[in-house]
Amino acid sequence: MNLIDFTSSPESLLPPVIALTMAILTRRVLLSLGVGILFGGLLLTGFSFGNTVDYISATVLGVFVSDGSLNWDSIFILLFLILLGMTTALLTLSGGTYAFAEWAQKRIKSKRGAKLLAAWLGVFIFIDDYFNSLAVGAIARPVTDRFYVSRSKLAYILDSTAAPMCVIMPASSWGAYIMTVVSGILISHGITEYSALGAYVRLIPMNYYAIFALLMVFAVAWFDLNVGPMRKHELAATQGKTDDKDENAPDLTEESEINESKTGTVSNLILPIVALIIATVYFMISSGAEVLSADGHPFSLLKAFENTNVGQSLCYGALVGLVVALGTVLRQKIPMKDVSFTLWIGAKSMFGAILILAFAWTIGAVIKDMGTGAYLSTLVEGSIGNHWLPVLLFLLSGVMAFSTGTSWGTFGIMLPIAGDLAGATDLALMLPMLSAVLAGSVFGDHCSPISDTTILSSTGARCNHIDHVSTQLPYALATASVSVVGFIVLGLTDSTVMGLVAASVAFVICCFMMSVASKAKIKQNVA
Repeated sequence: MNLIDFTSSPESLLPPVIALTMAILTRRVLLSLGVGILFGGLLLTGFSFGNTVDYISATVLGVFVSDGSLNWDSIFILLFLILLGMTTALLTLSGGTYAFAEWAQKRIKSKRGAKLLAAWLGVFIFIDDYFNSLAVGAIARPVTDRFYVSRSKLAYILDSTAAPMCVIMPASSWGAYIMTVVSGILISHGITEYSALGAYVRLIPMNYYAIFALLMVFAVAWFDLNVGPMRKHELAATQGKTDDKDENAPDLTEESEINESKTGTVSNLILPIVALIIATVYFMISSGAEVLSADGHPFSLLKAFENTNVGQSLCYGALVGLVVALGTVLRQKIPMKDVSFTLWIGAKSMFGAILILAFAWTIGAVIKDMGTGAYLSTLVEGSIGNHWLPVLLFLLSGVMAFSTGTSWGTFGIMLPIAGDLAGATDLALMLPMLSAVLAGSVFGDHCSPISDTTILSSTGARCNHIDHVSTQLPYALATASVSVVGFIVLGLTDSTVMGLVAASVAFVICCFMMSVASKAKIKQNVA
């Protein structure tokens, strides 16, 4: 099928813009994504209805079938979601979540402590952002619920610790992918003074958005900074109310019908999660080692992570976690009728997230065919001072990730562009420009309603997806403003330290302004 080429046309922006606008205005994510997919198909086929149906059918099929064989990467992620939903439900049945909530309540005495618990868990579980959002959500949700923390606040904590931690940790699925791309860039430009890992380590202190997004989470948790729509949700949660749920959220009504064991122990929660983590890491290393062995390369931990099969590892790790969780249930001699019902409820709870994710992948394919990313990348070209390139790349990467809903896709497009720009202008700006792309991609991904990591964060917190997007946006924009200051100073001074200092000053000022605004609103509500 011949598709119309929109690569150099602003019309390539229409499908994502329509989907994003509808999602914000209607709060119906599936409908909005569906309209975006349909409109993109119509544009690409010249508004031929028959060809549009054929194109969309082929695109949806392409999410699960590639080159005549199953696309196991996508299938493994969906299986991972189902297995994790079943495991989470079994943790409830075994009494593990109840026991942990009781244990935490004795040791965590405040709402602040509950939020900090979720934040620290998000920092320590950095292997993969998908796993981070869902696993930390399952562990922290009973505690944050007990202390009347809104589900929107929990979703913000999950989202703002998952990707920012993964993007600055070499031993993560993100780190492995980024190092693979960076390695090719270094080779193509003849840079030999540092390796891909060396470059990655140097990029960490320049990734201002990731650093200050993490610091913002702890500032919000400690000082109770509630700005924008988050104030309404926190006030409702404090009053024991919630308006976080929608038709795409997991079905908590049926989940509440699970006959939760009151004789469970904290180990019933901890053991399956620990088993899942250990198994996931093991399968990540072993799958990477298999690739190295097949290619005749010696084993190395870093190379294993670079070549790992993330989807397969997550799926196998989740299966191990499910088996361990099932063991904690069977050990208590809980009737099989209750076990099977719980497994069904757990699987069913993920169906809404799976649909959204499948739609997001489909519109991602449409956006790729429209050439949206390629068009946006052309906007960076022009006669501008070299010192402005880092901040411009940060902003452009943010727009691209927001529009396409993918930080990894933005990495793939923008990192080589940043490398070529540095090669054509000033090689000394290579690392600042690469770090700007990484930071901007995470920023745009955080703000995008069609991002899979944003979707999974709202799923992990069991909150309304658009509520999560709208409540996180002020914090993401504030952190982006801090990052802009850092990248401007970095470009002007070519000093990582000076950029970090400038961003730190901006961060303190930003937190102070948010604190003043938050307290002023509280006084207004009291009055």
